[in-house]
Amino acid sequence: MRQELMSLPKGLAEEVSRNLVMVARLIDEEPEQAYAYSRIALRLASRVAAVREAAGFAAYATQKYSEALAEFRAARRMTGSVELWPVMADCERGLGRPERALAMAGEPEVQKLDKAGQVEMRLVAAGARRDMGQLDAAIVTLQSPELASNSVQPWTARLRYAYADALLAAGREDEAREWFAKTVEADKDGATDASDRLAEMDGVEFVDAMQAEDDDQDREGRAGDEVRDDRADDLDEDDDEYADDYVDEDDDQDPAEVARAEAAADVTEYYDEDDDEYELLDRSEADADAEAERNGDKA
Repeated sequence: MRQELMSLPKGLAEEVSRNLVMVARLIDEEPEQAYAYSRIALRLASRVAAVREAAGFAAYATQKYSEALAEFRAARRMTGSVELWPVMADCERGLGRPERALAMAGEPEVQKLDKAGQVEMRLVAAGARRDMGQLDAAIVTLQSPELASNSVQPWTARLRYAYADALLAAGREDEAREWFAKTVEADKDGATDASDRLAEMDGVEFVDAMQAEDDDQDREGRAGDEVRDDRADDLDEDDDEYADDYVDEDDDQDPAEVARAEAAADVTEYYDEDDDEYELLDRSEADADAEAERNGDKA
């Protein structure tokens, strides 16, 4: 890529390079942003094969398969390389043309691919078979020396995963479980979700630890509210009983005694039998009445 960019003026080359770096950084996590950077690079240097290839992968990541295929074809014409052949075939699948993808799997270009490229082409061909509803044929397509090998290569996990998934789709669950387990052994970087698929088959349910903690806190909060409400109800009942000890509608108590009792109990309401309604009485008023009564007695 650097050699290709050297054909551009220095300032332009630096600008294109910065955009290509952003494409590489964002394509997995933020494909739409990566696509936007790729369009800038393409506008600046459309005659550079590396730029056309990067634009193709950015379009592919955003499922713009027609655009991606056009960019890959342009890059291939510029370089004469066949390394993009598998992803070009997969674009045909994305466009709903699995027959074309299968046809490409039988072209002479496949023989020129390195081992990784040939495995990738096998994965694409198996996917095309599945697109056409040919599950058994997809399983047979994936059966290869690379699948049977015990050595772990960069493509091993993906190949085993595709095989396990095809077996499961065909209803061969025991075999699928075996191959998901083999995928886990090879997938040291967690590139696939084989461990989750295997756990699902075994009936294991994963719980989000953070969500579980939040749920526990919510339950504790609700329980605490209920306890506080119960305590408040108990206190209300105690207060009522306490007031009843001093205010009884059936007793003809001395008003001064009632006033002192209510003041001591912080009771601010009592029943006045004379006008048949409640009157508000605060502590200061009760104290004043009681003092007046005592002074009257002395007099």
